[in-house]
Amino acid sequence: MKNLKDVLKGISYNVLSGTDDVLINDIKYDSRKVEKDDIYFALKGYNTDGHDYIPEAIAKGAKVIVVSKILNIIGDVTVIKVDDSRIALSYASANYFDNPASKLKIIGVTGTTGKTTTTHMIREILEESGIKCGLIGSIGIKYNDKVIHTDNTTPESYEVNKYFREMLDNDVTYVAMETSSQAFKLNRLAGITFDIGVLTNVSTDHIGPGEHESQEEYVACKNKLFLNSKEVICNNDSLYLDEVLKGVEVPITTYAVNNKADLKVTNVKLINNVDFFGSEFSTEGLISDTFRTSIPGEFNIYNSLCALLVCHKLGVDTTKAKIALLKVKVRGRMEIALVTPKYKVLIDYAHTEDGMKGLVKTLRAYNPKRLVSVYGGGGNRPKERRYNLGEIIGGASDLSIITMDNPRFEEISSINNDIKVGLDKVGAKYIEITDRADAIKYACDNALDGDLILLVGKGHEEYQDIKGVKYHFSEIEVIDEIKKNLK
Repeated sequence: MKNLKDVLKGISYNVLSGTDDVLINDIKYDSRKVEKDDIYFALKGYNTDGHDYIPEAIAKGAKVIVVSKILNIIGDVTVIKVDDSRIALSYASANYFDNPASKLKIIGVTGTTGKTTTTHMIREILEESGIKCGLIGSIGIKYNDKVIHTDNTTPESYEVNKYFREMLDNDVTYVAMETSSQAFKLNRLAGITFDIGVLTNVSTDHIGPGEHESQEEYVACKNKLFLNSKEVICNNDSLYLDEVLKGVEVPITTYAVNNKADLKVTNVKLINNVDFFGSEFSTEGLISDTFRTSIPGEFNIYNSLCALLVCHKLGVDTTKAKIALLKVKVRGRMEIALVTPKYKVLIDYAHTEDGMKGLVKTLRAYNPKRLVSVYGGGGNRPKERRYNLGEIIGGASDLSIITMDNPRFEEISSINNDIKVGLDKVGAKYIEITDRADAIKYACDNALDGDLILLVGKGHEEYQDIKGVKYHFSEIEVIDEIKKNLK
């Protein structure tokens, strides 16, 4: 139990009823999870307003209600009024868990693409160097041998602080975390100071309903990371760099492939054989050496550079970094799922325009016999993304197999018809197999010598979202079944 005054320390608030000198059990922002003596934060979301569920929270035993608007609340509870309940939740969560962020070294990584791979690379290098590093991102929360599922790339502030505390209590000293623009827009990271703020890149994406109203808002949200960082590492080849770094007055260190930078690539070699599929590159500047990464792709050279620079700043030995980069694997991010003498299968989560362009450009550079791509479009998402799938992925592939990918509340036929608009625009060859497992099996059963089979869009996901229900589906499990049949 904690005193409410201590939990609300540093937050500007008014007591509308009751007293702030009470003990509370835990913090909740989901009324369904409220228990006796909890404090309930009413948060405004895109589709729902937590203020509407205050009666349910009180019925379940909430002792304190935090609101951002004046309401007639019936019940023997303390009511606290704040200007922004999300910001208040972030500060209150930090207080509740005894401010764990202040005792950790936190590396925040933002960018349109590359966040997941870069954070995994940073963690792998630090762990190889004997430094315990936690990870928070779209594939989940990881520390030591523990893996926890998350619904968002950057969880709500309560979960962030809860897992910071768990990591600290388990001797973790560093955290590499993905900090999405959405998280800054929703103030999930309010009050956290990052030891290093990292920018992978910025492009024109994530604009639309439920995301960002404009490119200006998108960039401004990313800017918040760097205004709350002790130092900054950024990709000097990125678009919108001046806007993202506006007002930043801390040291900035850069990396690049094309432009001048503190760490720059001098030579790149793409390697495609049975023993190794990946890249070799040399660097100059703050680090002069040659490295290999087993995650293929030019954009993964960017991610590698970024991770190398971060860990160099943290004092990590280059030899350890070499070992880590060679062995790091990221679930669903250019993941080499199957290698046979005849063909290879890669899984990738690419779903942004830049991500798709970088993906197919890179794989074509490896000169496969054919590039066969298996993909579908997400339902209840902008049609432009589906046109791009057909035009970008289909245009670069020798064969497209269009299939299912989270149709949500739309019909698969309607989604695939939109993809065909892009396919037809570039005169791409395609077939349609609705069941994704069948589509993958077809690609493997009909592979030619030297084929590269690319599974696009699902990445690490283990479900198909259909009519509001998430049905279990794992591409890795489909590949495992194919492997058994090969044997």
